[in-house]
Amino acid sequence: MTIKNLYVSDLDGTLLNSDKEISQYTKDTLNALISNGMHFSVATARTAASAVKILSGVNINVPVVLMNGVVIYDIQKEEYIKTEIISEHTANAIINVLKEHNITGFMYAVFDNKLVTYYESLNTIALQDFHNERVMKYYKSFEKTDCFLNITTNNKIIYFTLIDEQKPLSTIFNALKKLPDIDMVLYKDIYAEDLWYLEVYGKNASKYNAVKFIRDYCSFDRIIGFGDNLNDIPLFEACDECYAVSNAVEQLKEKATGIIGTNDSDGVARFIAGREEIL
Repeated sequence: MTIKNLYVSDLDGTLLNSDKEISQYTKDTLNALISNGMHFSVATARTAASAVKILSGVNINVPVVLMNGVVIYDIQKEEYIKTEIISEHTANAIINVLKEHNITGFMYAVFDNKLVTYYESLNTIALQDFHNERVMKYYKSFEKTDCFLNITTNNKIIYFTLIDEQKPLSTIFNALKKLPDIDMVLYKDIYAEDLWYLEVYGKNASKYNAVKFIRDYCSFDRIIGFGDNLNDIPLFEACDECYAVSNAVEQLKEKATGIIGTNDSDGVARFIAGREEIL
């Protein structure tokens, strides 16, 4: 009996090199394996706007997990297969906590199968850099609003991204814990020394649940995952095997089936190529 495997990789710090790109070697290797029958997908915190452009040239043949599991997106059909919504009541509660602590970030909503990203103010260098990189490099569009509370009515809010130093985000994390209908992940930005991300989403949204959904949706028998950071722990928990790149954080390495080469040495592609050759 043939086992139907799926390989699922995180992007930043895992499949992408330090230049935030997929090397030509990795593209060529994955495409050769896919053309030979391998199934490959990604699970990332990124949105479709940047993930699809980054994955250009890789013949992805399985729906992808975006925004840490909030949405599952079919690249070929250009449509969202599954979306986890935050209720208006809960979205307003999140916003009020942010206002109490004088912090803002980005709020995401889905409207007519399109993702809309809102911001109130780009009042820090980190927010400016996040916005500018995505506009200039990935042609992503943003919409400014005077207040997030103006948007939550009749909109499908799905996600919040906050970028700051660890201490203020930890304070927000602890303040939001009282809300029963959300989940969160707080992790270090691998590209900046002192910046962290806090991402907030519905309680049923996670890389774990999204990968489980794809397993059933596509009838996979075995899933092999790859990651580098704390937000990949749910991915690992959904996999039959999980491998951390050598540059991964220690907490993830401790949960891994094994350690592979770094993101800058095409660790994921080389591992899969070696494994598929053996199989």
